[in-house]
Formats: sequence, C-alpha cells, structure tokens
Amino acid sequence: MAKAPHSVTAHAALSTQLIHHPYVAPSEFDSAAVGVHKASTVIFPNVAAMRSRTWTDKSAYTYGLHGTPTTFTLEERLATAEGGQHCILVPSGLAAIALVDLALLQAGDHVLIPDNAYGPGKDFASAELDKWDVQCEYYDAQHPGDLAARITPKTRLVWLEAPGSVTLEFPDVPALVAAVASANDARQAQGLGRRIVTALDNTWGAGVAFQPFDLGVDVSMQALTKYPSGGADVLMGSVITRDADLHHAMLMTHMRLGLSVAANDAELVLRGLPSMALRYAHQDASTRALAQWASTRDEFEVVFHPALATSPGHATWKRDCTGAACLFTVAFAARYTAAQVDAFCDALQLFQLGYSWAGPMSLIVPYDMAGMREGQWPHSGAVVRFAVGLEDTADLQADIEQALAKLG
Repeated sequence: MAKAPHSVTAHAALSTQLIHHPYVAPSEFDSAAVGVHKASTVIFPNVAAMRSRTWTDKSAYTYGLHGTPTTFTLEERLATAEGGQHCILVPSGLAAIALVDLALLQAGDHVLIPDNAYGPGKDFASAELDKWDVQCEYYDAQHPGDLAARITPKTRLVWLEAPGSVTLEFPDVPALVAAVASANDARQAQGLGRRIVTALDNTWGAGVAFQPFDLGVDVSMQALTKYPSGGADVLMGSVITRDADLHHAMLMTHMRLGLSVAANDAELVLRGLPSMALRYAHQDASTRALAQWASTRDEFEVVFHPALATSPGHATWKRDCTGAACLFTVAFAARYTAAQVDAFCDALQLFQLGYSWAGPMSLIVPYDMAGMREGQWPHSGAVVRFAVGLEDTADLQADIEQALAKLG
C-alpha cells in the first residue's frame, strides 16, 4: 500500500490535492472481468519495501514494465491453457520467437529450424542472429532422421512448428523431441556443455488441439494475436515453459530488452480467453467441411488440412490432436496461371485479403512457395491459404464457388 495521503492539507493547491487525493475506494469489489491496471510507476510504502521487493516470482510489483495484476493474471491463465508453469508476455508472436532465440543462443551456437516454419521467424534467424555468429540451418520436419543428421556439437536450440506454416504438414513432434533427447544423452555421456532446448510454435494448437508439454517440448510460444485474442484487434505473444531455469533465463532477457505489453491489450486477450475453446471448435468444424468440399474440386491439385487423410502428417495429427484450427491451403491445378489465381482471390466477397487468422472474418492470402522453402516445392500450381472465420459455412462455400466460376 502506498504512503497515506493524509498529509495533504486543504490549503494545498488544487493540482496537488487532485494528485494526492485522500480518497481510496473500498477494496471489496469483484466482477467477471479482470481489473485493468495501467502503470509505469509503481508506488512503494517505504524505502524498505522499495529495496526488498522482487517481481520475478510474481510476489510483488516494482515497475510497470515488470508486471501488474492484469498481466500477471493473464500469464497465469495462459500457462494453465498450455499446461505450463511459467509465462512471459511480449508484444507479438514474432517477438516471442525472437525472445527465445536471444535468451538461449550465443555466438558460435547452431540453431535448427523447420523448413516449413513461420517465415518471419526464419528471417529473424538468418538476418539478425547471423550478425551475432549464430548459424541457422533448416531441416525437413516430416523426417525426424533429417533433424537427427543435422544436429552438431554446436546445436543449442531446435525449433518445432505444428503444423508447418502455410502448407500445414503435421510433424511427429514426439519423434523430433526424441531425436534431440538422444543427442542430449550422447552429449551428457561425453561430458559436453549446454543441452539442446526444443521450442515449439504452438500458435495453431493454442493449448486447445493438444498440450505441448505432453509431447515433450521444453518451451512453447504462440501468437496471442490469433486464438486467445480472437478479435483481430490486438498484437501479443507468449513464451511458456515448465522449466524454472529456462524461464529465468528468458525473463532476464525480456527485462533487458525492455519488452512489455499494454494493459488494454492484456484486457482484450483476457476477454477473449473464455470463448477460445468455443471459437476454436466452431472454426474447426467449418474449416473441415470446406476443406473436404475443396478436395472434390478439380480446380485444386491438392488440399492441405491435417484432418484430410491425404494431407501430409495426417496420421500423426490424428494420434496427437483433438482439433484442427481454422486454416486450409490449396494448390491450384497447373493449368491456371498466377494471374488467374490472383483474379480468383480478388473475386471473393466474404474472404478478405489480409494476413493473420483466427479472427471473426474469413481471410485469404496467395503465396509464392518457390521463394519460401529451401527444399524443392513439388507443386507447380499457385498456392492459396484460407483462414475460416465465424461466418456461416454454406455462405463461405458459396463465395468460393462463385469465385471459381470466374476462373474460366
């Protein structure tokens, strides 16, 4: 509690009285909504408290950058959703990836990233980490043996993503984790240094489709911009772990980088969390129906969606997951030119052109896969990703049908 304001007299200037006003609202108030606490400065009752308080274990408050009741509450709820114990909030999903990289890697280290991972995360590694002499290498996430073969004595971090970005191949996460565990066992037997950490981009799963730590990963990050928010109106990310030492290392880097989230943004994510499972289930069902229907259309050479038996990694998805999110991707038949596919995208009326997903509005993005992968892309037709919103499924199907009819 702050110093008592009773020392302010009625003779003080108005500006002083308004800043140091003696009224304190009664504390016996509760509501369904979490209170929004905005602060840069946090007031201490005395010098002893200022010198003794610590924020790292969420037992006290010291400065707005290090947490408020609002952000602490959001962190705890997110940790519960993913089955973790420690959570850190950052301004975006990409910031979450960068935090993990910067906290766990140092000059001379080697990081392995799936070739089908989120593009900006790959760019951060190849452009920014390279400046600090951190070597970045890509592996085929559908083949655990390829990961195992690329681990070197300098490997310190292995990224995973389930499913892969854009084309939604679902990897065998436990098998990939096992490959890393085997390398760690060999490293320990030889008396070598730091172990390899596994970090999963769990934005697609969101703690709903599967529990990341049950699959054996060390760290789970996600873009709260997507499902936890659900409104397409906030940017935020999280980094969650069960490992106290990993959490402390990332928390200290987080502090030194001065990363923070706004109280009103935290409020929006807190407001979205109670409906997340319902939204996930609705969009999942609608997306499966549209993906199944799309697989019957001869305009598409292939449809990527983990719940389709023909989609890469389907068996693994079926084993490990209870949901499949709101994304499906198509590769058009080779007979259609890129210009025709662009015209198809422009002809859609309900699906809007825009990045991100898991909001109320359905979105579409065309991609040039040839420039996104190190490995060879096997399909010659243009690729388009659909993000299914909360609109009626039949209306969305009709929208795609009318745009396909204009392909010629």
